[in-house]
Amino acid sequence: EVQLVESGGGLVQPGGSLRLSCAASGFTFSNHVMTWVRQAPGKGLEWVSSISSGGSRTYYSDSVKGRFTIHRDNAKNTMYLQMNNLKSEDTALYYCTTACFVGSSCQRAEGYWGQGTQVTVSS
Repeated sequence: EVQLVESGGGLVQPGGSLRLSCAASGFTFSNHVMTWVRQAPGKGLEWVSSISSGGSRTYYSDSVKGRFTIHRDNAKNTMYLQMNNLKSEDTALYYCTTACFVGSSCQRAEGYWGQGTQVTVSS
């Protein structure tokens, strides 16, 4: 069974950091480009960051560039999102997915999706 399981979310103060993880199983993880997207309350899906299948190329939305870092470890079938200097506007449910590469074709019906992990930035 194909699974993507996000973890690492939580409550953090503005300026704080979190590291999200996405554990993959049931498919050849190393063959897929991967992406993080998020959905804030009452908002649509927003592309955050993408990474090439081998991990050598990374892409970021303007809103997170310089603060977030995407990384993957294909030997562990895991992708990460290091989130630094968090802001209140980063509050959202964060998903990992094989869809939405660099913001393209971002549909829940396409590709594989995790269940999401909640990030709340508040003081």
